[in-house]
Amino acid sequence: MVKRTLIFSTLSLCLLFSKAEAQTGLSFNNGHSHNDYHQNIPLLQSYYARMGSIEADIFLKNGQLYVAHDTTEISQEATLRKLYLEPLAKFYAKNGNNPYPNPVQRLQLVIDIKENYQQVLPILIRELKSFDAIFDHSKNPKAITIALSGDVPPPGEFKNYPDFISFDGRPYIDYTADQLKRVCMISDELQNYTEWNGKGTPTKADELKLKSVIEKAHAQHKPFRFWATQDSPNTWVELERLGVDWINTDQPEQLHDFYQHKDKLSYTNPVAYPVYSPTFKSDGIKKKVKNVILLIGDGMGLAQVHAGWIANHGNLNITSMRNSGFSQTAAANSGNTDSAAGGTAMAVGEKTNNRYIGMGPDDKNRTNLPDTLALYGMKSGVISSADITDATPAAFYAHQTDRSFNQAIAKDLLKSKVEILVGSNERSFLANADTTLMDSLKAKGYTWSSSMADFKQQRHGKQLVLLPDSVTRPVKNGRGDMLVQSLKKTIELLSDNKEGFFIMAEGAQIDYGGHANDLPYVVTELHDFDKAVAAALAFADEDGETLVLVTADHETGGLTLLEASAEEGRIQGEFSTNDHTNIMVPVYAYGPQSAEFRGTYPNTAIFHKILKVLLPAKRKK
Repeated sequence: MVKRTLIFSTLSLCLLFSKAEAQTGLSFNNGHSHNDYHQNIPLLQSYYARMGSIEADIFLKNGQLYVAHDTTEISQEATLRKLYLEPLAKFYAKNGNNPYPNPVQRLQLVIDIKENYQQVLPILIRELKSFDAIFDHSKNPKAITIALSGDVPPPGEFKNYPDFISFDGRPYIDYTADQLKRVCMISDELQNYTEWNGKGTPTKADELKLKSVIEKAHAQHKPFRFWATQDSPNTWVELERLGVDWINTDQPEQLHDFYQHKDKLSYTNPVAYPVYSPTFKSDGIKKKVKNVILLIGDGMGLAQVHAGWIANHGNLNITSMRNSGFSQTAAANSGNTDSAAGGTAMAVGEKTNNRYIGMGPDDKNRTNLPDTLALYGMKSGVISSADITDATPAAFYAHQTDRSFNQAIAKDLLKSKVEILVGSNERSFLANADTTLMDSLKAKGYTWSSSMADFKQQRHGKQLVLLPDSVTRPVKNGRGDMLVQSLKKTIELLSDNKEGFFIMAEGAQIDYGGHANDLPYVVTELHDFDKAVAAALAFADEDGETLVLVTADHETGGLTLLEASAEEGRIQGEFSTNDHTNIMVPVYAYGPQSAEFRGTYPNTAIFHKILKVLLPAKRKK
C-alpha cells in the first residue's frame, strides 16, 4: 500500500503531497465531490460526508457569480456566495476556525470557471476577500483552500493573482518552479490514458500509463485526481491501488460510508491454517450410510465461502469436497427466509413461515430429523457456536411459533429425542420460568456441564452443555475452538451407538458478521467453521460409513467481493444489506451416497435426501 497524505504548505498555499507522511491509504476526506451543485442538497451533503474537496462550476452574469453546469441552469438563488461561500464561512466559525470539527480534516473548494476567466476572476477575488482569513492561508494556515479549474489563466499569469488563489494543474503542462508553487493538485480525464471503465482492472499496459502519470505528479509533490471515472466501490479500490490521492465521486455519502467502514470491509490473514486432505476412499460410493454430520454455516453463501478461501491463501476444507449442489431457501410466507424457517425446512422437510420453529404454516408440530431417526435407533446431537436456543439449532429439537420464545424452546428439550445439546444461553435453562426444568432434564437422564472442560470429561449418556455467553464470543475476540472440540466430543460419545448417529453443528456467527456488515467477522467465523468441517471429514475417512454435509440456512449481507489476493490472504468486499438475501446457498457432500446431493433443489429436499440415504440401512425399532 502506498503511503500518502494531503498536507498544507505555506510556501505554495495548497494541499500538497508528501511521501514522507505516515498516513496509510485514503479516507473519506480524500473524496472530491464532482459537480457538487447537482447534489440534492448542494454543499451540505458533501460537507457532512466530510469530503476534502468540493467542486462548484461558475458563470458570470450581470455582475454575479452563479453556480451551474451551463447557462440554461442559472438560477437567481444559486449564487456562489449563497450556496458555498457564506455557508462555509459559518461552518468555519462554528468549528473554531477549522473547516471541519475534526481539525485534522482539510477542505478545498474547487471553483471551475466555465468561461471568461478575465472577467470572472476580479469579481471572484473581491468576493473571497470579503471573507478575510477564511480563504487565505497567508493569514490562517487552516484556511479553506481555493483551487481554480476549467477556464483558468495560463501558468505565466499565475503570479498576477493573489497568493490565496491556487490552481488545478494538468500533467501535460511543464510548469516552472514558481508556477508549480501555485498548483494545488494535478488532474486529468481517465480516458486519456485507458479504455478501462472502472469495472474489473485495467490492462498491464494501461496500468503502467496510469501509474506513470500519477507518479509524475507525486514527484512534483502534488496530489493527483482522475475525473470522468466510474463511481463504484470497485473503481474506488482500484484508483486507490493505482495511487491517486483524490477519489472523484458524485456519491459523497456512499464514498464516506465506504471509507468510514473500511476496516470492516477488508481482511488479511497473513498465515494460512493447514487444511485436511481427504482420502476420498468412500466418497460417492453407493454403500450403506450409518452416520450423518450436517454442518450449517448460518448466513454462509458462495461469497462468504470464496472470501474464506481467498483469506486462507486459496484453500479450504469445504472446497475440497467434490460433490456439491445448491439449496433454494425461500420460506413458506416469504421469498426471503430467516433462520427459523430455513432451519426448520432442513429439520422437518417442509417449508414454514418465518420465525416458526419446528412447526408447519398451520401452527402444528412437525417431526424433526432427531425424533424421526430415533425411531430407528439412531442418536442425535445438536451443537451451536452461539445461543443453543436460537433459531437454527432450535429447529432440530423444539416446536414454537416464534423464535424469540427462548424459555419455551429450552423447555421443549424435555420432549425431544436429542441426546447431546451444546451451546450458550444458559439463562434460558437455569432461569427458566419453569423452575423445575433442570431437575426434569436431570430426571430424563441429562448430565449438565457448564464448561467445555466438564463436557470433555463425560464418557457416556445424554449431555446438556450450557456454556456462559463469554465462551461463545466471536472468534476475533478470543472464542477459541469450542465448535471443533464440541463436534469431536459429540462424535466420540455417539460413535458407540451401533445404529449410528446424526449431528447438526452450526457455525452461527458467520451470520452475525453478515448482519454487522463486518467482513473480518464473517471470514474468521467461516474459518472456525471450516476447521469443524475438517474434523468431520477426518472422522468420515476413518469410519467409512459417515456422510458429511455442509450447507447454509440462507445468505446474509449480500456480500460482494472486490479486490483480493489469495497469495497474500487479502480480501476486500462490500455488503448490499444488513439482512438475509434470497440467493441460493451451496451444499457440499462427502462420503458414501454424496452424489445424491448434486443439483439444485429446495432446502426441504435436504431432509428427504438424508432419510433416503439412511433409512434403507435401518430397521424401525
